[in-house]
Amino acid sequence: MGSHRSQTADAVLRRAGRTFADEAGIRLADKPAPLYRLLVLAVLLSTRISSGLAVDAAAELTRAGMGTARRMRDATWQQRVDALGRAHYRRYDESTATALGDGATLVLDRYRGDLRMLRDHAGGDPGRIRGLLGEIPRIGPVGADIFCREAQAVWPQLRPSLDGKVLDGARRIGLPDDGDGLAGLVPAGDLARLAAGLVRIALDDELAAELDGPEA
Repeated sequence: MGSHRSQTADAVLRRAGRTFADEAGIRLADKPAPLYRLLVLAVLLSTRISSGLAVDAAAELTRAGMGTARRMRDATWQQRVDALGRAHYRRYDESTATALGDGATLVLDRYRGDLRMLRDHAGGDPGRIRGLLGEIPRIGPVGADIFCREAQAVWPQLRPSLDGKVLDGARRIGLPDDGDGLAGLVPAGDLARLAAGLVRIALDDELAAELDGPEA
C-alpha cells in the first residue's frame, strides 16, 4: 500500500505538479519581489474565477510593471484595472484593483515591501504567518492557504502546508487525507508541487480519473 501511494504521488508530480507560481511566471525565491508577486497571485486566486484567468492576470500585472509592492502602490487604479482587463479578469477587476492598491500600501507600511519581515514578525510560526497574511486586503483564510501552500517551497517553516483543498484532491485518488501522511510520500522540497497537483485534481474530474488507480 505504501509503495502504491508513493507511486501515485510521483504520478501527481509528473502530470500535475507545476506550482501556480511557476505557471504565472514567478521564479519563486526567498526575496521581496517574487514573494510579493506570489501574494498578488493569492489575491487573484481567492476570487470565484478560474485559476487560469488568475494566473494570466498575475503575469499581466508583472508585465505591466506592477511586480513589487511599491510599483503596485504607485500605479494608478485605472492602470491596475486595465492590466486585469487585458487578462480577461473582468468580473472582479475594479474591486480587485482597489484591494491590490490597498494591500501594497499595507505591505509597504508594515513590512517595507518585504514579506520576509512578516514571517519574522510571526516568529516563523505558521499559524501566526497565516494570521498576519489575513490582515492584508482580500487575503482571507483561502488566500492565506494559497500563499502558504506555494511559499512552503522557499519557507521551510511552513511545511507541510496542505490545506482542505489539497486534502480533497488526495481523497479523490486514494492518497492519505491528512497532512502528515501526505508529507511522507515525497521529499520536503516537492511538497508545494504535490499540493498544486492535488488542488488541480480536486477541481478536474478528468485529471482525477486519470490519476486514480493502479496504472497512475
